[in-house]
Amino acid sequence: MITIRRADDRGQADHGWLLAKHTFSFADYRDPRHTRFRTLRVLNEDVVQPGQGFGTHPHADMEILTWVLSGALEHKDSMGNGSVIRPGEAQRMSAGSGVTHSEFNPSDAEPVHLLQIWIFPREKGLPPGYEQRAFPEEARRGRLALIGSPDGAEGSVTLQQDAHVFAALLAPGDTVEHALPPGRGAWIHVARGALDLDGTRLDAGDGAAVEDVPALTLTGVDDAEVLVFDLA
Repeated sequence: MITIRRADDRGQADHGWLLAKHTFSFADYRDPRHTRFRTLRVLNEDVVQPGQGFGTHPHADMEILTWVLSGALEHKDSMGNGSVIRPGEAQRMSAGSGVTHSEFNPSDAEPVHLLQIWIFPREKGLPPGYEQRAFPEEARRGRLALIGSPDGAEGSVTLQQDAHVFAALLAPGDTVEHALPPGRGAWIHVARGALDLDGTRLDAGDGAAVEDVPALTLTGVDDAEVLVFDLA
């Protein structure tokens, strides 16, 4: 079964400095029909204006994955990490037993457009951790590149959960397939462009929950950027 979640049906908050779109319930947006998908708890599409950002705030017991679509995001945390995340780079912060961090758009001219992803960890109270890896465009063109996994396979960031996250860039006509073993499900998120999911068109911001389907097929319609979450 494939259940579509259209972009315009998501929650939205416009704070002036931040435009946020929420696939699942988050902050002041509450929808009991859309609180999570398996272990995927948060999928926020954020646009942060130049010189603005999220001040220092705490997290615990969550795997936080950041994927920048355009612009750059500066990160600092209580573990001593400081970095700038750019398109094609995945940042994983395991909040574990507790961590504080801030995120800031260092540009004075360009907004930063990003996806903020939270995945429940396999257990609570794990030690906090941090990773950042680059995945060049050529590694994602016409294929599903593994960017997050439980064991860091293929150079992906290591998630403390049985979750595999893939990213792909699909030109019109490019087709990728992904098998789903029994008992697993997938969430599809179209970050940009448009694609066909097993006969259904998905546009930018659209998502889809896939359950009890042995395999899924994605075909580029317009130049598309897509993330696939393969979840236990």
